[in-house]
Amino acid sequence: MTSDDKWASNGAGPPGGAARGAEHAPARAGDSPDASEAADGGQAARSKAAADTALLEAFGGVRGMVDTTVPGLVFVLIYTIKRDIHVAAIAALALTVLLAVARLARKETLKHAFSGVFGVAFGAVFAMMSGDAKNFYLPGMLYTLGLAVAYVLSAIFRFPLIGVLLGPILKENLSWRTRNPGRLRAYTKATWAWGLILLGKSAILFPLYWWGDATQLGWVKVALGIPPFLLCVYLTWIFLAKAPPPIDVIAEMEAEEAERERAEREREAERAVTDAVAESVARQSTDAVLERLATDPDRARRDGSAR
Repeated sequence: MTSDDKWASNGAGPPGGAARGAEHAPARAGDSPDASEAADGGQAARSKAAADTALLEAFGGVRGMVDTTVPGLVFVLIYTIKRDIHVAAIAALALTVLLAVARLARKETLKHAFSGVFGVAFGAVFAMMSGDAKNFYLPGMLYTLGLAVAYVLSAIFRFPLIGVLLGPILKENLSWRTRNPGRLRAYTKATWAWGLILLGKSAILFPLYWWGDATQLGWVKVALGIPPFLLCVYLTWIFLAKAPPPIDVIAEMEAEEAERERAEREREAERAVTDAVAESVARQSTDAVLERLATDPDRARRDGSAR
């Protein structure tokens, strides 16, 4: 499984400013406008820095690149030296499992590690069963091609896959489709970039699979592991940096829920006041009747005889 394939299936915050709808602390009385602007600027800078880091991490980060590139490098290196498919495949698989265990020991996310284990295991089994070392790379190549087609089709039908992947992580969900046309355009451009770059990668690798040898295919595939991925992430960063900020629908829903709770508390308080007033009026009326009965016993007897 290739590095760009696995990282593309995830998604975190791109640059472009703090999310629309995010709440800022109101300026206190006596704060100068310059101080408020400086605070807002500092918060925006921190948000942008965090978003820049999160964008790379959303697609796997540095550890993800290592998890998905190094096993393929180990396979082609050992196969180039020993020409033994079984030894190369087992070594690559063992390294992948070791990387997954290391992630588990550090309590890091295992989604990239598990995808790497399954991808390498599938390729290793396929290569050993067929007796052709080139088949070690075929599952990942097919996945790359399928993912490229999915990107292109989603961009054509105006449902860009990058937006679908990153929207939930940016807390905008699918609001960019109907409420933020600038981000729809940015996500469409980014999706086209991923699709075309992965198609270009496939156009290089499949001829080598058909007409080259396993060593050539292996080294070229390792060389094409990280650079296309970094190019895709960089272009995504550029497109989203120029786009409007995301609409934080999560914050909107939380604000609506808080408003409903506040309104409910106000209604309960009004009911409590109304009940208290009614109880007070009833008590005063009862006290007045009792007081009249106590001060005019003859009248009370007459009233009783009348009944």
